Amino acid sequence: MTLGTMDGSTIKNRLKSLLRSPSIKLRKSRRSIKENFTNKVTLERVLGITTTGNSGLACDPCSGTVAYPAGCVVVLLNPKKNRQQHINNTSRKTITTLSFSLDGKYLVTGETGHLPAVRVWDVAEGSQVTELQEHKYGVACVAFSPNSKYIVSVGYQHDMGVNVWAWKKNTLVAANKVSSKVTAVSFSEDSSYFVTAGNRHVRFWYLEPCNSLKVSPVPLLGRSALLGELQNNNFCDVACGYGDKSECTFCITSSGLLCEFNEKRMLDKWVDLRTRAARALSVTEDLIFCACADGTVRVFSPADLRFLCTLPHPHHLGSDVAASIHHR
Repeated sequence: MTLGTMDGSTIKNRLKSLLRSPSIKLRKSRRSIKENFTNKVTLERVLGITTTGNSGLACDPCSGTVAYPAGCVVVLLNPKKNRQQHINNTSRKTITTLSFSLDGKYLVTGETGHLPAVRVWDVAEGSQVTELQEHKYGVACVAFSPNSKYIVSVGYQHDMGVNVWAWKKNTLVAANKVSSKVTAVSFSEDSSYFVTAGNRHVRFWYLEPCNSLKVSPVPLLGRSALLGELQNNNFCDVACGYGDKSECTFCITSSGLLCEFNEKRMLDKWVDLRTRAARALSVTEDLIFCACADGTVRVFSPADLRFLCTLPHPHHLGSDVAASIHHR
């Protein structure tokens, strides 16, 4: 046997032994295990929440399901059964804001990151319906119109964009700029206008009747509220009225004032919540709920801002309510 033949056979034998080595087999097995996990692993439960404001919490008005973000995942919590469902944002961008449609069938989300999208999800299917892209840096708040025809999205302060979407047509129908930091948005009951609130900012935006001859998007008409002596306040949440108070708009300030604006956008009246800070409010036809510091919730009448009651605090974690009843 020649030297060249010996060298060739030696190299082949070494390659065969190398391919049969445990390290190669281990890498192959790890790869197959990873592929199997990718196909089989499902998210069972999320612990924690990544929102820092009220625009990252939403409640389905029909079922009572609570939605909130946890990174790039939307958690849908059934509070009665303490069960979770999840919607995964395939873009992997962090979700910053969300809101249900009035019928609870759809959920709209906003996100942060380069060229963030406004996404609409089918709640029952957990699937994405449409993707709307116009913002540059991040989406601060979103809302469906009560008639479900439109979605409004407000960008971060550096984004400066207020956009109105005909989401079923995937069309931006109206837009404008806002220089203030906006933290909340609310549609009127008849869907003819919406209100944005933020730092030294309460502004009414009016939707013109749709004209097919107009080129989209049209400039969005906005009018500032007349804040009077409260012009330097931070308006952290806003909610348009219902029923007999449908022409009124309610706001809450971070310093603890509940304010009412009339149909002329004028600050009509306000009351002191007697708290060191306030965070959010929720308005129905008969009640106004104000979320205050230390877990305090105060309730007022929308008819005249009359104080009605303070809701009792929830029990501390670990408290056995049944045991205290038995001791009695």
